[in-house]
Amino acid sequence: MTTSDIDENVRAELDRLRGSIDNIDAAVVHMLAERFKCTQQVGRLKARHHLPPADPARESRQIERLRQLAESAKLDPGFAEKLLNFIIAEVIRHHEQIADDEQTGDTPGGA
Repeated sequence: MTTSDIDENVRAELDRLRGSIDNIDAAVVHMLAERFKCTQQVGRLKARHHLPPADPARESRQIERLRQLAESAKLDPGFAEKLLNFIIAEVIRHHEQIADDEQTGDTPGGA
């Protein structure tokens, strides 16, 4: 059976659900963008004060916190942890780049 063979009511329900998914995906992207704006500020603060890009104790606390949130939201905590680990790795990479830029006098988007 192809999607063109689906009953009109089923197609309408699929379209409605997929529209919701698209809206949620857009919200997730915007929320991640806001999160990274904040972590960029943290990275600049760390670089100015010669703090390390990674903070394993904070990361560990955040992972545990997110696992608990995931459980209460009926989301697989393992998935939530993988997602946060991916985000943390990207944040650390950004912080390392910011620290390198700070040392060389480069500024993101600067001349």
